[in-house]
Amino acid sequence: MTKKIEAIIRTEKLEDVKDALHRIGIIGMNVCEIRGHGRQGGITLAGRSGNYVVDLLPRIRIDIVLSDRNVEKTVEVVRSSAATGAIGDGLIFISPVEDVIRIRTGERGRDALRYAGDIDEKRQQSGEEIGAKPAAEIVMDDILAYTE
Repeated sequence: MTKKIEAIIRTEKLEDVKDALHRIGIIGMNVCEIRGHGRQGGITLAGRSGNYVVDLLPRIRIDIVLSDRNVEKTVEVVRSSAATGAIGDGLIFISPVEDVIRIRTGERGRDALRYAGDIDEKRQQSGEEIGAKPAAEIVMDDILAYTE
């Protein structure tokens, strides 16, 4: 199975997060400039004509689609590299992805997500144990293999 990680971070933390993700082998991602606010509700700025509230602050949204087994490591890297300790550091959302199709080749599922030097390749080269698959994932792999 695959998941989508959507991280909303401060604009000034983008390079830190990208560098940290590349170090662990996250190659593919999308980045969008967005505006919004959460608990803080915006900021108050002082100008010549008085104070005014900016309630939609600039933020960056990073979207990453990856295998279930890489979600926790990726979330921890994003969280630790995006954190400043101040209000407004952002949020991370995790959602299921039904299928992934690479347009150029027609590859589907996990094959569509593979890149040279990606996190799975790095984990395999380092000899890191990925762990036993949960029974539900084994059954799903069998179903996907049968239907492909």
